[in-house]
Amino acid sequence: MTEKIVQKGYQLVWEDNFGRKESGCGAAALQETCKSAGRAETFKAEGLENERKSVNAQDWSLEVGERWANNEQQAYTDSLDNVSVYGGQLHITAKKQTCGIRSYTSGRITTAGKHSWQYGYFEIRAKLPKGHGSWPAIWMMPDSCKHGNPWPHCGEIDIMEHIGRRENSIWFSLHSERHNHTRKDTKQYTTIREYQDVCSEFHTYGMEWTDGAIEFFVDGESACIYRKTDDAQDQTEAAWPYDQPFYLILNIAVGGGLGGEIHEEDLPYEMVVDYVRVYQKI
Repeated sequence: MTEKIVQKGYQLVWEDNFGRKESGCGAAALQETCKSAGRAETFKAEGLENERKSVNAQDWSLEVGERWANNEQQAYTDSLDNVSVYGGQLHITAKKQTCGIRSYTSGRITTAGKHSWQYGYFEIRAKLPKGHGSWPAIWMMPDSCKHGNPWPHCGEIDIMEHIGRRENSIWFSLHSERHNHTRKDTKQYTTIREYQDVCSEFHTYGMEWTDGAIEFFVDGESACIYRKTDDAQDQTEAAWPYDQPFYLILNIAVGGGLGGEIHEEDLPYEMVVDYVRVYQKI
């Protein structure tokens, strides 16, 4: 899909390869290639066996706290137990661990206040956690939500949501004032597709966002598309608030309205991210 995007006139404007010196195939593919060729030292030379460290503070912030929406049961922390970079990859881990009023800890990182974008192609390669009660997400919120524009009026873009109790299902959603899960009188912009091995293998989750449509992809294949004109009655901000800058969020929630019942024997939950890339037409 990346080659097709470049051919359509997009250029790479930002990326995080989590410690690797250059972009390319990603740490997972590089490690496998090096090992199969008997070149373990090449993998080591790339700096992929370093000890755990936090995310780059110039690109990401760690959100912390014990109280979150959707009846979620985790406390988000800035501990390396929950968010760490090693082996050329980002690891977000939810654990059975007491923190304040919560019995579980997890990680949530965001580019808010550091990087935001309006339109483009977004590509994240990740391996998702396995286990009942896990609720990982790769999603976006607008800068305006930090300045008094409330949800759902501000909008929300969910590039990928997954829940452990439905291991092979991926959710793709747009939320707005007119189209969100709290309303029963209008259509929800949510599509669920089935994919194999999302918890045991890396897959590439993509989104192309233009002024008239948002299309979601898995491994370069289209999962669904939503168009501004889909709502024939209303094409204002109430139905399509996606003409403003949004920032990225990566996290694992525990339990909650979508995560459901927590099976403690399934913890810890871990999402491993190979890279995050943003392309725009310049």
